[in-house]
Amino acid sequence: MSVLDVRDVSVSYGSLSIIESISFSVEEYEWVMIVGPNGSGKSTTIHAITRGAPYTGTVCFEGRDISTYTSTDLAKQIGVLMQDHMVGYSFTVEEVVRLGRYAYSKGLFSAFSDEDEEKVRYALELTGMYAARDQSVLTLSGGELQRTFLAQLFAQDPKLLVLDEPTNHLDLVYQKQIFELIRDWIMRTGRCVISVVHDLSLAKYYGTRVLLLHKGKVVALGSPHEVLTKEYLNDIYMMDVYGWMNVMLSQWKD
Repeated sequence: MSVLDVRDVSVSYGSLSIIESISFSVEEYEWVMIVGPNGSGKSTTIHAITRGAPYTGTVCFEGRDISTYTSTDLAKQIGVLMQDHMVGYSFTVEEVVRLGRYAYSKGLFSAFSDEDEEKVRYALELTGMYAARDQSVLTLSGGELQRTFLAQLFAQDPKLLVLDEPTNHLDLVYQKQIFELIRDWIMRTGRCVISVVHDLSLAKYYGTRVLLLHKGKVVALGSPHEVLTKEYLNDIYMMDVYGWMNVMLSQWKD
């Protein structure tokens, strides 16, 4: 049984169709990359499967329709990381990460269990934020802030991570750091991830499968080798993608 099963999911606003009859599944240890040009429906797809957008069709998590989950129960199963975080509060890093355990609390003022404490410490150590645990999030760099929210998700301990451009606006050091952390988490835990990415190189290198969208429809679904081909990419992006990538790469050759 798949961890996530998406069948014939469509999203429309009035007469405007955003995505149409999208289907795919996600298994344990998989990292599914959703790619495509701007306006292809990538973010709308993940908003639908996390109940952030109204949709028709079926989305099942471990065989159960996600519409039947309470918000608290769904938060224990699916964690979501968006590309931007607006923080206007002086919480510490650890306080933000602790929010990942909220779905497991028995009440607003209930004490943290030993398991909660262990999950929070593990998440801080895994993301390299333990030393900064008492630091205000208002003082963090973009990469540190993204690692803090990633630690929050690790503390949440979901079976599926859904990421919308997780390294957008981050420099190369933090891009690599975040993607390596996520891949390591997948291999350690056997969990799975769905990511929206613009960078085809990241999709090709880290993805186990790729979902290619164009104008709200599925063009191809399979391994990076099967999907990220000249034929598919050149047609959709209306340019010689492989040629352009090779031009960029040639600048770095000795």
